[in-house]
Amino acid sequence: MDRLATWISRLFGWALLFLSAFVALETLLRKLFNTSLQGADELGGYILALGASLAFIVAMIDRAHIRIDVLHARFPLRLQALIDWLSVISLGVIGLFFLYVGWFVITDTLEYRSTAATPWRTPLIWPQSAWYAGLVVFALCSFVLAGRATRLFLSADYTQLAREFNPKSAQDDLSEELEQLKER
Repeated sequence: MDRLATWISRLFGWALLFLSAFVALETLLRKLFNTSLQGADELGGYILALGASLAFIVAMIDRAHIRIDVLHARFPLRLQALIDWLSVISLGVIGLFFLYVGWFVITDTLEYRSTAATPWRTPLIWPQSAWYAGLVVFALCSFVLAGRATRLFLSADYTQLAREFNPKSAQDDLSEELEQLKER
């Protein structure tokens, strides 16, 4: 899962760098030559939509979703395990919900043969398919993690469940950052 998160982060990073270069080129063309490639905002919307669905995956794998953990560390291990298990299950439910609602968007786009209301007139099925594919990967990853957490919870392996699914502490984040700094 860590490799997947790294790969997705790099993919989105390259997409944002491409978008930045495209916007810079667009700006220069407008200022210097009074012309436009048109579509920088459209392309930016597509990249951000795809990036949002991919960010869900990275945040889930890196345990970076926002959780209020002020009291979490003070609870007994068994209660922490229950809370962690329920949080992972809720991510799986959210993944299912995203698939359900996203499917209606996809079917409507196909039915109406929707295109962007821009000069490019992009068939919306293309960017929406990429967006939906990101949601599918998020849902699949959430199901895998929910299955793992359920197995640990039902086998009463609360220590391992805490190790894998507790919210990251500030110390964990600092250790991770220092490790990455050494690798650079």
